[in-house]
Amino acid sequence: MLTELYERWLLELWNGDLTLVPDLVTQEFVGHWPGLDVHGPEGLAEAIRQGREPFDDVRVTLDVGPAVDGDLVAARWTFSGAYRGGGLPGASAPPGTRISFSGHDLLRATDGRFSEYWVISDAQSLSRQLGIG
Repeated sequence: MLTELYERWLLELWNGDLTLVPDLVTQEFVGHWPGLDVHGPEGLAEAIRQGREPFDDVRVTLDVGPAVDGDLVAARWTFSGAYRGGGLPGASAPPGTRISFSGHDLLRATDGRFSEYWVISDAQSLSRQLGIG
């Protein structure tokens, strides 16, 4: 069951179907990004919108996993797309620049939905591709 839940999380939700948020996470959901915590389904939906906004042709793919251990799920993914231009402070890449970076997820499930999320991604690679820094 957690394998299927994670696949919906990554391959449907993160590929743009934000209507799935209430089905996939609890009301008490907490998402932990480096330097940012989001709370509840609305906070998650907004974080996903903001993460996708600077890019067209977004595609999130599953690279490894998901691996399930009790109520925990872990996996590795790749995010790719085309930079729209503007919107990211310090980015010098021209619009249309193709980007791709990978990351790892760890999620805790409670009663068939995700209640907590930790993510780490290769922000340095993304910054380099966008000409930041």
